Amino acid sequence: MTPAKQSNWAALMRPPQISLRWLPVFRRNLLVWRKLAIPSLVGNIAEPLITLVAFGYGLGALVGQVQLSGAAVPYILFLASGSICMSAMNAASFEALYSAFSRMHVQRTWDGIMNAPVRLDDVVFAEMLWAAFKALFTATIILLVMLGLGISSSPLLLLALPLLGLVGITFSSIALIFNALAKGYDFFTYYFTLFLTPTMFLSGVFFPRDQLPGFMRLLSDWLPLTAAVELVRPLFLGQLPANGLRYLALLLFYAVAGFWLALALTRKRFLS
Repeated sequence: MTPAKQSNWAALMRPPQISLRWLPVFRRNLLVWRKLAIPSLVGNIAEPLITLVAFGYGLGALVGQVQLSGAAVPYILFLASGSICMSAMNAASFEALYSAFSRMHVQRTWDGIMNAPVRLDDVVFAEMLWAAFKALFTATIILLVMLGLGISSSPLLLLALPLLGLVGITFSSIALIFNALAKGYDFFTYYFTLFLTPTMFLSGVFFPRDQLPGFMRLLSDWLPLTAAVELVRPLFLGQLPANGLRYLALLLFYAVAGFWLALALTRKRFLS
């Protein structure tokens, strides 16, 4: 790499410069979303709830219970604790990909915002937080439905909300990397097919990770969704997570590194 390219990447990878000017950008997204709140809620909430009912009660009747850390756990409880993390992941990813790409590339909303004294760093930060908010909102509604169905009544579930918010931040940060690289909506197929779908099946959402072959289990240990499930599932069972600090640190690493890289790639895109 030439000195000029090294200097360019050093400038692109400089620390984020965030000010409170991200707040109006976040508020703008909120005001727009309020007009489409009902169809947005149906789209984000209906599918995971249908999956929970179909697999939890249908397949759960056949499976009965699963062994988790030496204890028998009803399958619907096992599935619910994993699917709520998956729902937060999907909601954050969709918002940080399709909606953010529309505002950035198709509608040129970001260009209009930056005509005001708002930096690109603030815009990207606002988009990340907005996608995380959508993920937390979706997960909260699903959690309330689960409580209504009597799937779990553990008071520790209150701790799940900030964790699900962190899950939203993590996956919105990762998704914004692909948003910065995309030339069109079709590009996101690679992200969903090659990353999100394998992640869902390797992270212990639908079945215990003990069933995985050794090398897949090793890979699974380092996936962000695995960290989310390992943190949230014990709370459904009324327990504190084992190795909680490790999984929390893993989520924070993905969130910080993902946002930093996404911001650098977005800076590069707007300079080209």
